[in-house]
Amino acid sequence: MHIFYTPDIQTCAELPEEEAAHAVRVLRLQTGDEVTLTDGKGNFYRAEISTATNKRCLVRILETIPQAPLWTGHLHIALAPTKNMDRTEWFAEKATEIGFDELTFLNCRFSERKVVKTERISKILVSAIKQSLKARMPRLNEMTDFKQFVAQPFEGQKFIAHCYEGEKPLLKDVLTPGLDAVILIGPEGDFSEEEVKTAEAHGFRPVSLGKSRLRTETAALVACHLLNLQNQ
Repeated sequence: MHIFYTPDIQTCAELPEEEAAHAVRVLRLQTGDEVTLTDGKGNFYRAEISTATNKRCLVRILETIPQAPLWTGHLHIALAPTKNMDRTEWFAEKATEIGFDELTFLNCRFSERKVVKTERISKILVSAIKQSLKARMPRLNEMTDFKQFVAQPFEGQKFIAHCYEGEKPLLKDVLTPGLDAVILIGPEGDFSEEEVKTAEAHGFRPVSLGKSRLRTETAALVACHLLNLQNQ
């Protein structure tokens, strides 16, 4: 099955430039061939190629196929990106395959990376939704200062995973299925104690992801998986 990401398909019956190039130059699809599209907004489309040239690929929609959400609630991961971007990109790909709704990169006190090129991450998300047959594209946010992020209003449940001592129930034991949820995952050096206190003051509940000490991207993926499973 050939799936193409076409976010503007309802107003423009043409594949975006990169998708068109893949369809025509790589897959050698021609006029009359049938393809599957996704708008990343909850719909698949069965379509037929109406025009195929070296630079353009126009389609005719044959059927719109709305997709019910695969989980309940809005699942938001707020992550301090790793110094090695390959690890953050790995997380973005695998988390999309599992399923979540929104990703924000956090600029924390101990962050080793202060800049993230979200254009590349966005392409990874697109590839992952197509590979995992998902009709919804996660929202991707630019780098945000930690204090600014936790001060924003959020509906639903708010959690922070950190490594300091203290009462920290397992995320799986305190998560209420069906409600929106946001969880903070810190950098390799963890959040600062001040950041943890700031988050708690804004209603974020400290949680544990288990007894094992996890790297940043692993912790974020574990959190994503727990949130997803509990909300299915």
